[in-house]
Amino acid sequence: MKVHRLVLMVVDFEDLGTDQVRDVLENARYPNRCIAPAVMEMQTADIGEWSDDHPLNNSTTDAAEFARLFPDDVAVGIVAKGVQP
Repeated sequence: MKVHRLVLMVVDFEDLGTDQVRDVLENARYPNRCIAPAVMEMQTADIGEWSDDHPLNNSTTDAAEFARLFPDDVAVGIVAKGVQP
């Protein structure tokens, strides 16, 4: 058995809120219960109005914008390593 640490970026177009997004992730019916996600930490940031030129809508700027919105070791590491989601 392995444990995976995942950081997800979820753009909440429907304004569901963190509790409902968490519920959707944790209670989805996965085939044969092959994975059983548990959300261990949640953070929320206001990203303003969505548009085609929003930095999260561009693969060359999304990692840097993510790091700016969530300035912790994980987000900073994403940008430092040049990882593109």
